Amino acid sequence: MAEAAAAALIKVIFEKLAVEAFKKYARSQNIHSELKQLGITLSHIQALLNDASHKEITHESVRLWLTSLQHLAYDIDDVLDDVATEAINRELNPESEASTSMVRKLIPTCCTNFSLSHRLSPKLDSITTQLQHLEKQKGDLGLIVKDEKPKNTSRRNETSLLESDVVGREGEREKLINKLLQDEPSKENFIIVPIVGMGGVGKTTMARILYNDTRVRDHFKLKAWVCVSDEFDIFKISETIYQSVAKKSKQFKYLNQLQVALGEELKDKRFLVVFDDVWNENYDDWENLVRPFHSRATGSRVIITTR
Repeated sequence: MAEAAAAALIKVIFEKLAVEAFKKYARSQNIHSELKQLGITLSHIQALLNDASHKEITHESVRLWLTSLQHLAYDIDDVLDDVATEAINRELNPESEASTSMVRKLIPTCCTNFSLSHRLSPKLDSITTQLQHLEKQKGDLGLIVKDEKPKNTSRRNETSLLESDVVGREGEREKLINKLLQDEPSKENFIIVPIVGMGGVGKTTMARILYNDTRVRDHFKLKAWVCVSDEFDIFKISETIYQSVAKKSKQFKYLNQLQVALGEELKDKRFLVVFDDVWNENYDDWENLVRPFHSRATGSRVIITTR
């Protein structure tokens, strides 16, 4: 159980590290080498997880080792969120001017007298040192590199395994769940619930926990999850949502046809859509994307995690 949760977190971390816009900004802030070393060390530990999954059941020391790894993974996720949030703040506020764009409104202004490298390099070095310490323990724990287990566990199932591991963060989770479930007056039939500046746990991780919460599953008729990252392709995003809610794959030639079909699937149904890892700040793009969401069942929600 602990191994599955740790593996899910590490997968999220590597996905974030692979985003080109993230890597470009890290290089510009002189923290690319620290992140590269962290990734190398984490990949060495990842190779041990298959063996750890078999031994955690009977070896208490391995279970404790995995718990320590989980805590470090949460720390890494938070640092990466800091970097990504700073990146989008710099892009949107080059002269510290107020922004009117949708995504910029969701991101708090960050004011600091220190460079990102000055603030985060010590954290990254400390985390990498702790990871290296965990890696060195493999001999004492009898952990070896084995072939990976068959990848038949879906990302959604990985998410559900994380729910029991948000110890001490239940208050934050419950506040967000209340926002998803409670009735609020709104001009639109759907309400945006942003997840920004989440402390102690990565925003994507928290969004996944909310997405798989039993109360949320029971409340919404339809659900869809889209990882947006730096490629804001309205057609591809809409297609992913359509396939999730329609439970089928259908070819569309034009965006208008796709959005009409998506609107029909959403009609009179309460839905939840998660847009994860959002970089785009263009208001017109967002308006075009959510066009099928209008005039649907009251109480629908859209979660946005920003980077």
